[in-house]
Amino acid sequence: MSNKISLPALIDCHVHFREPGLEYKGDMQSESTAANAGGVFTVCDMPNTNPPTSSVETFRDKVARASKIKNCDIRFFFGITESSHLEELKKLWEDEELKKRCCGVKVFFDHSTGDQKASKDVIEEAFKVCAELRIPIVAHCEDAQINEDARHMILAKAGDSNALDVSFHSLMRPCASEAKAIEDAINLATRYSAQLHIAHLSTALGINLVREAKEKNVNVTCEVSTHHLFLTTDDYKTLGTLAKMNPPLRTPSEQQALWDGIADGTVDCIATDHAPHTLEEKQVDDQLSAPSGVTGVETMLPLLLTVASGGWPHPTSSRPNIPIFQYSNIRKLCFENPNKIFQLGKPDEPRITIDPQKEWVISGDKLHSKCGWTPYEGWKVVGKIDDVL
Repeated sequence: MSNKISLPALIDCHVHFREPGLEYKGDMQSESTAANAGGVFTVCDMPNTNPPTSSVETFRDKVARASKIKNCDIRFFFGITESSHLEELKKLWEDEELKKRCCGVKVFFDHSTGDQKASKDVIEEAFKVCAELRIPIVAHCEDAQINEDARHMILAKAGDSNALDVSFHSLMRPCASEAKAIEDAINLATRYSAQLHIAHLSTALGINLVREAKEKNVNVTCEVSTHHLFLTTDDYKTLGTLAKMNPPLRTPSEQQALWDGIADGTVDCIATDHAPHTLEEKQVDDQLSAPSGVTGVETMLPLLLTVASGGWPHPTSSRPNIPIFQYSNIRKLCFENPNKIFQLGKPDEPRITIDPQKEWVISGDKLHSKCGWTPYEGWKVVGKIDDVL
């Protein structure tokens, strides 16, 4: 047992388990099983299902579905796309049992999977209401106008979207888009004294804005996703549409900024934005029309354990400059901080026991997500869960 390590059962504060309405991609049972295999026993599920989780009725339905899942504690974000949803949120907050299952509110500054972009007026109203009710507000930060302008310019030059490969997705949702939306979100959080959490931060500009806001004592936290930590725009060559997500992959220099943000404490959480799609949906001729999203809940821990052991799992790219990343960082970023930020009330027990020296190769057909693929196919990692105590 001397070579084994123990961690609390991990928390993934950003997943899309697809139920209800999209169960052909994944469902609560299949994706919870994948989570457990990756040492994750608590997840925070996003609202862009079908129907979206933006009413008391749809929220109650998700809670009822989750009550049948015994191997994972599934909490839910409430989605806001119009003012009427805020009235529903206020009703939900009067129901103590439902309130316990809600980890926060999600707003989209631009469209992503599920088309839940909200107007500026609704977003501002959401910040105001969340501040009054003391609810964490999670923001998908991409500026709609900057994205639209970038897309229009690229398509105008190309003439035909079919002529463009998936790598243009990163140019159509540029770094400046994320930075502008983060700046707007921080300004709203400051104005209304709201608790803001930036989802899947992917840029150096974004890291700097959060760092500066924290120095000014703004109540802001942020997460980075595993795919932005381990993949870059260089991976489009081998992965194609399997590397398409929102926000998109960034350059190696942006990737380095995320690891720097972990090192200096700017980054509060690592999450996966686990978002299964079928291979049939992904592998289309018009690459820019492929849906955005990748899996990750089962592979987060071994990827991070490999870094903590001093290795680097990517088979072709070089390891970024990562001065210090230890098992204690995994505990902090994947348990302690999300537990505190989203007021989940999770104890240290149960604990997972891991053999950090056991090597294995990631293979999509051996993972548990219903979609059956992974962007990390063939990667050598270390760390296998031995037991849950």
